[in-house]
Amino acid sequence: MPMQSNKKSFAVIALISAAVIALDQYTKYLICKTLGLYGRIEVIPGFLDIIHIRNSGVAFGFLKGFGSQYKMLSLVCVGAVAVFLLGFLISQVRREQKLQAFSLSLILGGAIGNFIDRFRIGEVVDFLDAHWQEMYHWPAFNVADMAISTGIVLLLIDELLLRKKPALEKKAVHK
Repeated sequence: MPMQSNKKSFAVIALISAAVIALDQYTKYLICKTLGLYGRIEVIPGFLDIIHIRNSGVAFGFLKGFGSQYKMLSLVCVGAVAVFLLGFLISQVRREQKLQAFSLSLILGGAIGNFIDRFRIGEVVDFLDAHWQEMYHWPAFNVADMAISTGIVLLLIDELLLRKKPALEKKAVHK
């Protein structure tokens, strides 16, 4: 049975998503208020910096250079559809699927956090810059990106490792 009848579960999911959104927006606010655009603070030499950049593309800067008069409208529409689909997926989660619910909550909170930026300022504020010396550089990211990535990894773990285990145990019992 989907979670639809369980208001407490929805409240927990909403709380987790709201916490991600609040943390994401607060950290972006602090960066914008305290660090000028393109400013940089070295946190761990050769590995992690706090920076202030704007991402007009999608995840991790993809499509950043893509020039189109419809780009913003397209990104906002895709974001709105993604949030709607996540809401639908959350409504289908069963009560015992706690990891899946948590994962979707993280993804939803992150999607809304970046959606707010896109809607409000037309681009996403990124501020974490991970790199290995001068040899490897990961695209800048933010709290919303971390929540989305963590949620996806947890969903994969749930789907590939945890869900298969009961099925395998059931099969072994019937032999």
